[in-house]
Order: sequence, then C-alpha cells, then structure tokens
Amino acid sequence: MPLVQIKGISEFLTLDQKQEIIQKVTDAIVSVEGEGLRPITWVLLEDVPSGAWGVGGEPVTTEGLKELATAKQ
Repeated sequence: MPLVQIKGISEFLTLDQKQEIIQKVTDAIVSVEGEGLRPITWVLLEDVPSGAWGVGGEPVTTEGLKELATAKQ
C-alpha cells in the first residue's frame, strides 16, 4: 500500500486545502502505480507546531508562511 507523509506548519492550511492535497496526491500516485491501488493509497498530513520547524537555523512560523504566501501573489 502506498503511504505518503506530508508535514506542514499547523494552522497554515485550511481543512479544505488539506483535503484537496489528499485528493491530488492520491491522483498522482495512482496515475503512476495504477487505479487499482486507489483504495489502499494513504496520504497523511501532519501538523508541526508553529516555530517548531526550522530552515537555515531560523524557526518557521505560521505567520511567516502567511506573509510569504501573500508576497508571492
């Protein structure tokens, strides 16, 4: 059974966004491995507390991600 684990900063994505990711990741997996595996393809989204994740020695926060997302639009 395929298992995809995705970690992200908590409170950044809405429940609807998480469910869309689950659907699209599942679609990507079965496009490669075959439609028969859809019922047993697992996608797990795990929330990491804001500030408990770091990049380049700096903590990543929900607020910081939201600022980045807004700046890119």
